[in-house]
Amino acid sequence: MSNSLEHDYAPVCDLYERHLGSALFEPYAIDLAHRVAAHCKEGSVLEMACGTGIVTRQLRARLKPSVALTVTDINPGMLDYAQGKLNSLEGVLWQQADIANLPFPDASFNVAVCQFGIMFVPDKDRAFREMRRILVAGGLLAFSVWDRMENNPWGIIAHETVGGFFPDNPPQFFKAPCSFYDSTVLRRLLTANGFDKVDIQAVPKTCYSSTARSLAIGLIEGAPVLAEIQERGGSSEPIVDAVATALAQTGGDNPYRSTMQAIVVTARASK
Repeated sequence: MSNSLEHDYAPVCDLYERHLGSALFEPYAIDLAHRVAAHCKEGSVLEMACGTGIVTRQLRARLKPSVALTVTDINPGMLDYAQGKLNSLEGVLWQQADIANLPFPDASFNVAVCQFGIMFVPDKDRAFREMRRILVAGGLLAFSVWDRMENNPWGIIAHETVGGFFPDNPPQFFKAPCSFYDSTVLRRLLTANGFDKVDIQAVPKTCYSSTARSLAIGLIEGAPVLAEIQERGGSSEPIVDAVATALAQTGGDNPYRSTMQAIVVTARASK
């Protein structure tokens, strides 16, 4: 299977946005945008791994108009979708970019921000070096990653339910989002690559979806696990049904409401 960075999201961006956006991503986008806006009163902000633009919208609404916002994603399908959705926003520059190979000069930005993207970067040392390189001395890095799967029922349910359809070769995608939560590892990587004043917080939120089935559609048909299912000769429809049933048993059906938890990190570029 190609990794999630290489996955072509273009055909499923609308499913991702409609079924996962408000349930999983928007609560943390609001939180992250508040943190960035509180620090950045002038200068420029770089957003990495923008996805469908959920954080972008929150950042632009909270940053002063004079603050320049550059928005990137490695995946052209996601970037095109976000740009098309938010083309009325002023003061946004869109550019395809790899977090581990940022195409910007040294000290280009006052803030770098990333929501739920760093977990998928294979070379994390290089990614953090790049983030430090493009920040001014004292600049802010703010990012979020998912906490362990045990603190995210949506992840456990999706992973175990999908695996039940393929017991001899279970898809592994859902392990990836919840694989980069260890505060010791995060702090070590940050300090080793030029950051200090590291703050790491576990931030719980409510996972709310209009229906359990809506969330199930997003988790299965709006995510790279769909490719793993298809590679094994499976169909998404019965799996969506099974995930929806399992979600409803723990969080209700209409609406679905449960818990979720992310790790939110801020750090300063060492002077």
